[in-house]
Formats: sequence, C-alpha cells, structure tokens
Amino acid sequence: MVKKFATASAKILRRTLFLVLLSSFLFACSSQPTPQIQIVTINYSPFTELWIDEVYACANDLSLALKISSEDPDIYVQIGEPEILLDHAYQIGEEEIVVVVNRQSEIQNLSLNEIQSIFANGENVWVYAEREDMQKVFDQFVMEGRSASSFARIAPNPRVMLEVLKFESNAIGFIPKSFMDESLKEIYSAGSFPVLAITKSEPQWAVKSLLGCLQKKLKVNCK
Repeated sequence: MVKKFATASAKILRRTLFLVLLSSFLFACSSQPTPQIQIVTINYSPFTELWIDEVYACANDLSLALKISSEDPDIYVQIGEPEILLDHAYQIGEEEIVVVVNRQSEIQNLSLNEIQSIFANGENVWVYAEREDMQKVFDQFVMEGRSASSFARIAPNPRVMLEVLKFESNAIGFIPKSFMDESLKEIYSAGSFPVLAITKSEPQWAVKSLLGCLQKKLKVNCK
C-alpha cells in the first residue's frame, strides 16, 4: 500500500514539474517583445535614380525599411554639392556627366569651347530646370556662368532627355553616364562629380548605419 502511494506521488510530482516547466517556457516565449523595424525616409533627385538600388540593398542588409517621401526626409540624394551647404553631406558614389547626341548624328567629339557655343547659341539644345542639381553642376563646370540659349528646351528628367535624343537626330543634351544606352553617342565628358547623401542633422542610429553601409560599398567599388 505504501509502495503504491509512493509511486502515485512520484507520478503526480513529475507531471506537476512538467507543467511548471512547460508554462515557464510558454511565458518566456510570449514575453519577448516583437522587434520593430526601423524606417528611414529618403528622397532623391531624378538624376540619382539608378543609385537608389544601392540604398535599397544596404537597407535590406541592415533589415531597415525605406520610405520615399518629399516631406522632411532623413536623407536626400543628389549629384554635386549644394551652392550653400548648411546640412551634413556624405559621399556615397560618383557620377560622370556626359554631353550626348543621337547615334546617327554627324557631330563628333567636341571641345569645351564648342560645347559652350552650342548650348549658348544653338536652336536644338535640351537642358533641365535651373533648380535641378544636374543643371547647376553643368552651369558651373561646363557653361562657366554663360546662359543657355533662349531656344533651349527643358526636359523634366534624364529619362525624358533620353527619349527626346533617341528620336531627334539633331538634338543635343546631357545626362548621367549611367543612363547611357546604345541609341546615344557621347561627344563630351564634363567629368565625374560626387553623389551625396545629405542629412539635416548629425546621423544617428538607423540613418548612420545606412550611410556607413553605402560608404563601404563606395570604397569597395573604387578599389
């Protein structure tokens, strides 16, 4: 009788211990907070569109979420330095600016003086709005202060410029070299300029990590 009681007690004790351990395990699992995904808001000029793939790649590596927003973004990406740099700027790449024409055009490689003359006096030239970062770089380093022709037409972005030059054999314009395709011919290089990620304050946390990743990729690509 005593033996049976001891056996039953042992079974009850083991069962109780199992339930306690199980409940402790469930409590431990349920008490862990769900990690929150950090969101970084960005915006970019249309001339840096192809660089945004690198931004997304870094965000994916860091398990960050990106949100494209023109309203007070954490990071703004553009080509070249602002005229007045009040914010923090970090180079994440480099882009060459090239003057291009239709592949069928008879125009060949030109000098800086010839390019300046065409854009200042030509009738079939294409430029961008004065506020655009790409236009500011072109005005400063190619036109050197000279105004574009009064006949110049304005493209809203480099993709529109590409389409125009594909179908207008006599037109001339300029684009980031990364946008080049077989339908165009390069006739002048304005040089390479920094692709900058600009922040309004000192980067912290997710923004700092994202910029660090982008700058590491830049160093690798430059080797």
